[in-house]
Amino acid sequence: MQPVSASMGVVGEDPYWSIETRELLQRLTTSPSGLTVSEAASRLAKFGRNTPASRSGTSALTLFVRQFRSPLVIILIFAAIVSAFVGEGHEAMIIGAIVLASCVLGFTQEYGASRAMEALKQRISRKAIVLRDGAECSVDAEDIVPGDVIRLWAGNLVPADGVILDARDFNVSEAVLTGETFPVVKAPGRSAPEAVVAQRTNAVFTGTSVRSGTATVLVAVTGARTEFASIAAALERRIPETEFARGIRLFGYLMTEIMLAIVIMVFFANLMLHRPLIESLLFSLALAVGLTPELLPAVISVTLSRGARTMAASGVIVRRLDAIENLGSLDLLCTDKTGTLTEGVIHLDGWLDVDGNPSTDILRWARLNATMQTGLRNPLDEAIAGAQGEGATLTAFAKVDEIPYDFVRKRLSVVVRTSAEDVMICKGAVQNVIEACGFVRTADGLEPLNDAHRAAIDEKFRRWSADGYRVLGLAIRRFDNRIAFGRRDETDLAFAGFLLFLDPPKKGVKETLSELAQRGIAVKVISGDNRYVAAHLAEAVGLRHDRIMTGEDLSKLTKSALFARVQHTDLFAEIDPNQKERIVQALRSRGHVVGYLGDGINDAPALHEADIGISVDSAVDVAREAADIILLRRDLGVLVRGVDDGRKTFANTMKYISITTSANFGNMISMAVASLFLPFLPLLAKQILLNNFLSDVPSLAIASDNVDADQLRRPRRWDIRFVRRFMVSFGLVSSLFDFATFAFLLLFAHATAATFQTAWFIESLLTELAIVLIVRTRKAFWASRPSPLLAWLTLGVGVVAIIIPFAPFAAWFGFVPLPLPILAGLIAITVLYLAASEVTKRWFFGQENRRSQRHRAGHVADTGNMSRSGHPY
Repeated sequence: MQPVSASMGVVGEDPYWSIETRELLQRLTTSPSGLTVSEAASRLAKFGRNTPASRSGTSALTLFVRQFRSPLVIILIFAAIVSAFVGEGHEAMIIGAIVLASCVLGFTQEYGASRAMEALKQRISRKAIVLRDGAECSVDAEDIVPGDVIRLWAGNLVPADGVILDARDFNVSEAVLTGETFPVVKAPGRSAPEAVVAQRTNAVFTGTSVRSGTATVLVAVTGARTEFASIAAALERRIPETEFARGIRLFGYLMTEIMLAIVIMVFFANLMLHRPLIESLLFSLALAVGLTPELLPAVISVTLSRGARTMAASGVIVRRLDAIENLGSLDLLCTDKTGTLTEGVIHLDGWLDVDGNPSTDILRWARLNATMQTGLRNPLDEAIAGAQGEGATLTAFAKVDEIPYDFVRKRLSVVVRTSAEDVMICKGAVQNVIEACGFVRTADGLEPLNDAHRAAIDEKFRRWSADGYRVLGLAIRRFDNRIAFGRRDETDLAFAGFLLFLDPPKKGVKETLSELAQRGIAVKVISGDNRYVAAHLAEAVGLRHDRIMTGEDLSKLTKSALFARVQHTDLFAEIDPNQKERIVQALRSRGHVVGYLGDGINDAPALHEADIGISVDSAVDVAREAADIILLRRDLGVLVRGVDDGRKTFANTMKYISITTSANFGNMISMAVASLFLPFLPLLAKQILLNNFLSDVPSLAIASDNVDADQLRRPRRWDIRFVRRFMVSFGLVSSLFDFATFAFLLLFAHATAATFQTAWFIESLLTELAIVLIVRTRKAFWASRPSPLLAWLTLGVGVVAIIIPFAPFAAWFGFVPLPLPILAGLIAITVLYLAASEVTKRWFFGQENRRSQRHRAGHVADTGNMSRSGHPY
């Protein structure tokens, strides 16, 4: 049987999971010690990078073509082609050029944004431990090739499909592929050729996560041929729609309804007025294009990518751009305490025997357990290894075996050998260690573990916990020499003593929590630590510590009972992973936008459930992949800046929507009405498109605009009703001044068709530019300074609007030079429009504030949280 390319998922005629390990190694031309560096590089060039099939959506060509997929753009191009066939080639060329320029403008912005995001993603690329040249080394997961041998332990995401060479208490969560919530036990061996994914107990698959234990895996399949890649598209579709994305979708529906009504009405009305078919069609479509914020996708992409770059400079990497908007809406943060509320640098502060006295034996055993275990890496073991203590040498011991940590037992055992015997050293949560003990090691020797001993141990545990210490228990058992040990041997241990760890509150964390509160964000602590440690820390950092719920309490609550109590609980202690997910789910059901900050294996379900999953760069793989946002430093201060950046991004996105809908809606309604009563079209189709193109140019600078401080003080939510009210209110003011312009041009200036169209082009463009300066802020427009780029682009386009009728190419667009009195009149009307819009803004936001206050008055507040109401402005 001849080997077939390993990238095909089948080696020879049999699937890799059904082949004997030795034979599979031969067919993949590798060994248990892995590939050489040179061979790995050769295979990488041959098989390609270890990523799912690349999507064409990321290519420049696809992004460019995407600009033309709008139905309006397609119809407009078709109409322009028809115009060319009926003899209107000059007009068709102008319309085509404007449409092309708009699409190119959108493409350049989106392409730049996508490249920037790719660069950011490279900063958080996933690593894997691989055997190369017989030694362990860290490589990018994308550089793994068929034939590689990789090491896996608890917390890892499996980077490629392969078979297990060696494993110890190895459990893998395959929910991403099979939907099965319980971890699957994996071990070396063979599976039937026809076995489905869930039945291949000797194989692991890309994207699944290691829950416990360790393993050595031979990689058989990478890249696009993995099981994960075959369902990657379906997995992507499972990502729930964010509130902001839903708001954009509803906004699109609103604009489509208005657009269709205007187009149909104006088109048939113009036909009834016996105007040419093509001219009526182009005018109607141009109105629709003028009303549509067609650069919205580009503006959103640019604004979000700029926000992502700004956040990256502050130490926040965004994995999903949509999460920026959710971060701005955040009103409740759930977090563990270690590293966020505390320094995160854990110190071993005491190693005490059962009577509470310092013991060299306890330190020695703790060091043996911490330094010889090869499973889940954690800061507690690092603290033990780095502890300064005399007489705790380890040279006389050799490791025999270990029983890795898992989240059910909550303990870890290592067996070491001396010349005379084997010693099992068990370390873990005090209660869980006690469960495996039958004796207690006192100064008088071994004694049976009785109720008096249990009470004394519990009293010390509570007292030290209340002082802020994290306390672990340590027990031992002696055996005759043997080869292997298992969980069944983890019984009748002798409780030997305690390990006391100290992780003091982080400097400045009180001020940071205050800053979060000032932004309308409450903090709830969800911790696996015991209630005494959690309450001590909460009190130290200024959080409420009197309303506590333990995991035991929570387990007795129904879904509805938890829904009722979760609002009034500030501290969740002794919580298991599934309970974290339940808490987050209940808080979201209460109407909060919930962020969850975690970095462990057991945080992954809650990270998935939260509106914004937040992790840190040093987190385990499964937590990083579940998160939407990665903090490069585990610091709530970094998150505060990220929230501000998210709110700035949201505010600037809403500015574009508000500016375009208010100005465009008013102008298009005015033109639609005017076209029914004027003996000529108020604007030609090409003039409408040029007006729309020029007014969009300053909008691209909105991403860099300054945001007033008052817009950062509370969570901002998408509200389609607010957008509708805003559009109608400011659109009516715009239409009022449009009709004033019509009256000025017809009754006082006695304008001809060309003069009317030229003057109306200038006036409508000036008012669209002027409204940018008004509605970008809730303050008086002169009290809030726009960004230099936005200010200069707005001024520049305004100057262009005035000089276009005098340009050599003016006749191409049907423009004629305007007399000075008409220009003066147009500028005067624009100034009056500015003043009226400023007055309207104050009235409008006064009404919105009263509406928001009424809403909050009817909302039952808790824990100082602010209501989720809150408008985009």
